[in-house]
Amino acid sequence: MEPVLANSVRLAEDGVWILDRRNFPFERTWVRCATVADVAKAVEDMVTQSSGPYFAVLWGMVLAAREASGLAAADARAHVGRAGELLEATRRTNNHLRKAVAAVLAAVDAAGPVAGADLEAAALAGAVAGDERYRSRSRALGTATAALLPVDGCVLTHCWADLYLIETVAAAQRDGKRLRFICTETRPYLQGARLTAETLAEMGVDTTLITDGMGAAVLSSGDVDALVTAGDRVTMDGHVVNKVGTLGLAVAARAFDVPFHALVQAPDRLAPTAADVPIEYRSGEEVLSTLGRRTASERVRGLYPAFDVTPPRFVTSVVTDRGVFAPDRLADYYRGEQQ
Repeated sequence: MEPVLANSVRLAEDGVWILDRRNFPFERTWVRCATVADVAKAVEDMVTQSSGPYFAVLWGMVLAAREASGLAAADARAHVGRAGELLEATRRTNNHLRKAVAAVLAAVDAAGPVAGADLEAAALAGAVAGDERYRSRSRALGTATAALLPVDGCVLTHCWADLYLIETVAAAQRDGKRLRFICTETRPYLQGARLTAETLAEMGVDTTLITDGMGAAVLSSGDVDALVTAGDRVTMDGHVVNKVGTLGLAVAARAFDVPFHALVQAPDRLAPTAADVPIEYRSGEEVLSTLGRRTASERVRGLYPAFDVTPPRFVTSVVTDRGVFAPDRLADYYRGEQQ
């Protein structure tokens, strides 16, 4: 059975339906987004996380085309373009949102000046192509990652969910590998506890949960064979931008000779260095509560950088849909391509 998070965003006649990950797995409720603005708010409010926003943006762009059904071709294209800007602005650190918008706009522009049903058909074709491309690249990435892992071993993860995780585990299972996973809880939204661990458990994998503060101790035990996380973005000079907490784990992994493999479909040519990646800072209020319950008094304020940056010296390899690269050889990913 395919894990629930593999298909957690759906396009329907009445809008885009998004599985509310803020309450998963205790509740399995879906949020209906009737407009592009609704989709943007859902992404910004963390209704969907990990690769979910990518798919939400794909289908949200189709909603934009529907909204423009009564406009002339030029005005309709302008409306869809503005919708793309709105969706991209929701969470700027992960550049998959930009790619989702680009996939739809490319199909719209390839169709020529279109409006009405033709515009929606073009947008839908672009979204479907973007969906299929993301899934196929995730399968390739997962296969490459599984090849790095031992036949019988233990993997430490941090906030790593959805297709990269699913495809890696599926590839390892096809290869007859017996992997055990240790998941950090990933404060303040507990994505590791609620999303990553649940997905692993759905796939029948031996899964253990630890608090965020236990990572270094677990790495020091000698029981962990690899630290594996996704990368929200990887710069061309090998910096890994990922959920805050990744840096500390990577430093500890290097101290205890545990390899760190960061997964991303492709390094970002628009980010030569870490200085080119905007780091999202969310409201500090989000740190002061867990699952709706206050964990600090009103006299305390919170700080929440949603991502951190791991320098390449702490990264063993970057795994992509084109294979495994050393962090200082990421230019090889694009070797032979036109710039």
